[in-house]
Amino acid sequence: MDISFVIPCYCSEKNLEGVISEIEAAMKKREGFEYEIILVNDNSKDNTKGLINRLSKENGRIIGINFAKNFGQPNALLAGFNQASGKYIMTSDDDGQTPVGMVWDFYDKMQEGYDVVCAKYTETTQKSAVRRFGTKVNEFMLYHMIDKPKEIGLSSFFMAKRFVVKEMVKYQNPYPYIAGLLLRTSGKIGNVHLKQRERATGKSGYNFKKLLKLWINGFTAFSIKPLRVGSALGFISSVCGVLLGIISLIRKMIIPTIQVGYTSQMAVTLFLGGLILGVLGIIGEYTGRIYMCINNQPQYVIESIVKDGEDLL
Repeated sequence: MDISFVIPCYCSEKNLEGVISEIEAAMKKREGFEYEIILVNDNSKDNTKGLINRLSKENGRIIGINFAKNFGQPNALLAGFNQASGKYIMTSDDDGQTPVGMVWDFYDKMQEGYDVVCAKYTETTQKSAVRRFGTKVNEFMLYHMIDKPKEIGLSSFFMAKRFVVKEMVKYQNPYPYIAGLLLRTSGKIGNVHLKQRERATGKSGYNFKKLLKLWINGFTAFSIKPLRVGSALGFISSVCGVLLGIISLIRKMIIPTIQVGYTSQMAVTLFLGGLILGVLGIIGEYTGRIYMCINNQPQYVIESIVKDGEDLL
């Protein structure tokens, strides 16, 4: 198998056939390449499961994976990677926004010696203020938390060599972060510049809650810098407290009648209390994830794997 396409699917009943048609049209442009399409249904609320089962029966190249519950896009990608058999693995969204028909642009870029080639969007269609803010936060986190080179763009739309994907699926914890897995596997990452297309139908499944979960995954799964930031803030607060104490003592010695300010005391108390609770929250997040991993919380649960209309499980 030359190329495996892995597509996480969530409520994509109206868009999925168009994405598959685009893949098939693109693959016809070069002869002699074998490919497969792996569709991972993340427990969709619509009839995506029925559509995938039908498509797998009609098209021998299509493999369907159905989750027992919703686990999220990163987990769906890793489930698809586990089933992929191609020398190159390419991801795509299920809504038509990612121009998967550019597969040969990614493939040709790979031949320049890269292990991974990611889409780098010159223009996006994100209209939501929450999504735009989320993108900026994600970029900040990548630069400062997991040391992503500034000149490299990372996205969930990429092509990777098989050895990269085999290394990625070794990550068995329930909180995967795809960008972090790519960065820790290889430094040979290239980019294809493109424009993001408008969504064919429907709207993004990422709300603020899911974006927040994604950010937390990023800095708790692959970095201990938040803990170091908490330690630094604690040290700085202690130094400030000592300095304020010395200043207050000197002022009292110079002006014995000076009154101690209730408002300033409350402000300092609230500041330090909030700082302590914030740092404890970060520690608690790390501790909670360790607890989940010790208890073997599943990364995903597969209900069925269908090929040629038959369940392989």
